[in-house]
Amino acid sequence: MTIYSTLQTTQRQRVNDGVMVPVLEGCDRAAYTLVLVWPQLGDFDSLEYAWWIQREADRLRQADIAVRAVGIGDRASGQQFCSFTGFPAEHLFIDPAAALHRQLDLYQGLTLQPPGLSAGQSAWLNLLLMCAGLGSPGTLKEVFRGYRGDRQAPQLIGDDEVVKAAPLPPLTGDTFSRAGGKGFQRPFELATLRLRNMAEVLSHWGTYVPDLAYLTQRGGTFLFDATGELLYDYRDRGILGFSATMSYPLAFLDEAIAPASTAMPMAE
Repeated sequence: MTIYSTLQTTQRQRVNDGVMVPVLEGCDRAAYTLVLVWPQLGDFDSLEYAWWIQREADRLRQADIAVRAVGIGDRASGQQFCSFTGFPAEHLFIDPAAALHRQLDLYQGLTLQPPGLSAGQSAWLNLLLMCAGLGSPGTLKEVFRGYRGDRQAPQLIGDDEVVKAAPLPPLTGDTFSRAGGKGFQRPFELATLRLRNMAEVLSHWGTYVPDLAYLTQRGGTFLFDATGELLYDYRDRGILGFSATMSYPLAFLDEAIAPASTAMPMAE
């Protein structure tokens, strides 16, 4: 069975109305379908990926790309996630036991089970080890990039935008401009957005993560054309590694849809 046929036959609970429907419902009218299989909805990667999708929403519409996402959690997780990120609740589906992730053979992350630890304690230990880079290639490098900045990445916070990331005071994009310039990812800019995500998750932890069993499960990205042909396939291998090009996570679209002369330009 192909990835597309697997997705075609997959039904999950839709966040906006709680109805069990096919995850690809309505995608047959689009030129392309982008399916995002996310980890826990309280995972840094899920929140950050949704931020990029919302940032590029107009370009995705112009390229006629239907976006569907499946994340680990329950409907309450999905509602909180959509409220915070702005991701459309009608396009987000819930997979409480990561069944689709297993069907697609996505990386489970570390699954060490040291003697004497409960399942929940083991899950936390595995997550912490992955955050430290064990079984999670590229994580520490990506963490440092968030602090030092990246001149190959676009500016992330608008000059007049206000970012609230407790415990920091409210910061504006102009603050980062004065400190580091404009037109690229400035030092601490991405780290500030990640801090905001962390504050959101920790303040609603029980909602975002109803089951600790899937703390380390990673996700994947799948792009199809109108016939169901797989144009792009990326499978996460670590935390903060949801794209092959973290400087601009949607860069794969430029090449994948270029033959149809509708390629999206690099984010500015």
